[in-house]
Amino acid sequence: MLSPNRVGIEFYQNLGTLFYAIAIADRTVHTKELARLKEIIRESWLTVDDIEDRYNADAAYQIETVFDRLLENGKESGQCFEDFTKYYTEHLKLFTEQVKILIADTANSIAKSFSGTNKAELIILAKLALLLRD
Repeated sequence: MLSPNRVGIEFYQNLGTLFYAIAIADRTVHTKELARLKEIIRESWLTVDDIEDRYNADAAYQIETVFDRLLENGKESGQCFEDFTKYYTEHLKLFTEQVKILIADTANSIAKSFSGTNKAELIILAKLALLLRD
């Protein structure tokens, strides 16, 4: 059985994957998108739980860490979204209504942060809305 810490860290890592998929949907991550993500992590995600990583930092910072790593490695949006979808369907109990709302709000905010939401972002946001609805 996995420890709550491990589950929490994987949870945030997968959110990082999702939010990266949103930001890179148009094949470019703009500095405003990354800045908005960091702002939302500090404003909203740090208060979700008390789980810490092995460095005693709030596990929510894993969102940013994974996002940065995916950006460095040039991962594609579609694969990242599929990875999140798989995690989501295998761990439905972690996604309360409140968390789903926060995920949707974060994703929309990232997409809107640079010149509004474009077509590629709208498509992935629609897929996310369908996923979270089930």
